[in-house]
Amino acid sequence: MCPALVSAQSGPGCGPANIKFDVTTTKAQHPSPTPEAGKALVFFLQDDLKFQGGVRPTTRFGIDGSWAGATHANSYFYVAVDPGEHHLCANWQSVHFGMSFAVPKRDTAAAHLTAEAGKIYYFRAQDITKMDHSGGEHDSEYVTHAEVELQALDPDEAQVLLGTFSLSSFHTKQ
Repeated sequence: MCPALVSAQSGPGCGPANIKFDVTTTKAQHPSPTPEAGKALVFFLQDDLKFQGGVRPTTRFGIDGSWAGATHANSYFYVAVDPGEHHLCANWQSVHFGMSFAVPKRDTAAAHLTAEAGKIYYFRAQDITKMDHSGGEHDSEYVTHAEVELQALDPDEAQVLLGTFSLSSFHTKQ
């Protein structure tokens, strides 16, 4: 077995499991970068519209086996990449569901990108939970399923989301 696969999360593109991020977000900045010469830009957006219950996850994004950064609660960041084929990953670094126990979850998703110099690409990690009711006297809600989906995003839709999301900044935890 390849050593890089042993130390990575369970998805192509993911980085080592032991690397964690501290994330802060700000709504004040909405940069409009352009790709530098010979590079492409990749925007990673975390969309929590369909996430109910619990603390919103911190999501790490990887490219070709290394973590590129992280987001939290409707935020985004971007990175420059070389042209060519890339394997992308979104992985929940942490997620909590309160009183729910043994929640089935898919906490990693992957996507493929063939980048061209001068182009901008957008990928959305959509955090999704499904809720159910316990019934009975107290009829409490609980999470029955949780997953992250990573998909290429239409540039026009990305612009709508970028205008309402926060810019993410991050650093690795010590």
